[in-house]
Amino acid sequence: MGVTELADYPWDAVAPYARRAKEHPGGIVDLSIGSPVDPTPDVVASALKRATDAHAYPQTIGTPALREAVAEWYRRRRGVSGLAAGDVLPTIGSKELVALLPLLLGVGPGEIVVHPRAAYPTYEVGATVCGATAVAADDPAAWPEGAAIIWINSPGNPDGRVWGVPELRAAVARARELGALLVADECYAELGWEAPWDRAPIPSVLDDRVRDGSFSGLLSVYSLSKQSNLAGYRAAFLAGDRAVVSRLTAARKHLGLIVPAPVQAAMTAALGDDEHVRIQKDLYGRRRALLLPALQGAGFRVDRSEAGLYLWVTEGRDAWDSLARLAELGILAGPGHFYGPHFPEHVRVSLTASDERIAAAAERLRNAAPAHL
Repeated sequence: MGVTELADYPWDAVAPYARRAKEHPGGIVDLSIGSPVDPTPDVVASALKRATDAHAYPQTIGTPALREAVAEWYRRRRGVSGLAAGDVLPTIGSKELVALLPLLLGVGPGEIVVHPRAAYPTYEVGATVCGATAVAADDPAAWPEGAAIIWINSPGNPDGRVWGVPELRAAVARARELGALLVADECYAELGWEAPWDRAPIPSVLDDRVRDGSFSGLLSVYSLSKQSNLAGYRAAFLAGDRAVVSRLTAARKHLGLIVPAPVQAAMTAALGDDEHVRIQKDLYGRRRALLLPALQGAGFRVDRSEAGLYLWVTEGRDAWDSLARLAELGILAGPGHFYGPHFPEHVRVSLTASDERIAAAAERLRNAAPAHL
């Protein structure tokens, strides 16, 4: 059997809008992709530099210091007690883990991978690569029999949805009823904006209040790209069901999927320092406070978006038309079409641009002519 053919990378379709936005006299404001623009924290860069004498092969399972840092971070920041070294595993960023998880766990034709309705497309890619069937469903009651893996995303990309403790408990109960592995992509968990998540920690699927005393059938996935500006480091990890972690570790050893030793040192430093995360969240919060009312004033409704790096907005017409209007203002965003068929009138607007570019976008939106619907 050959490798499953995948569709063209969807962001190529945005190129004409990018060209139009670049023609704006003030230059383009690219709010289409959530790639960090702020500096890597000194505490992290210094740790990386100190670890550059990396002559030996690194450990697939991660150094003891990294595994301890991951477990302690979950305890301190996510309300998860009881994680041990054997319950965690570093990954080369989170995207490869999302794409490869079904394949590495032996999911195949005839089995189902469930993902959110408004979804980062890599969940579906992971199902496609191994020949499984991808099903979009948010309500646990709608999760089908035969599901092998169920993805939830909290806070969500693109919509910023947060699953509270009662919702997570219902999700865990349903996944266990189905005998499915429940995997929570929690990469934006440090970026809560709306009440109660502006003050209360966003809960993990591994939260002591959620899991009923057992990590069985549960995985949490986290990335340091967002909270620590480490997208270029490819630094992420997972935690949860030890049997699943062991199975993934064995597969990743055979395939050579190993986080480089200097990156493991940088991750350990990042996980031990909460101050740089607070500073970064404040930066995004100020940018959001400028951009959100400007979008509303220009005729966009902001839906959900209670957490994360994006504003999920609509002006009640096809997203490509909204993209064209924004491009006339020199602003580039992401069309809802890229996140499944269910939100064709939504646009994802990222907060990951410099203060100057966010201010420019807000000013252009405030001065924008009304949309012609």
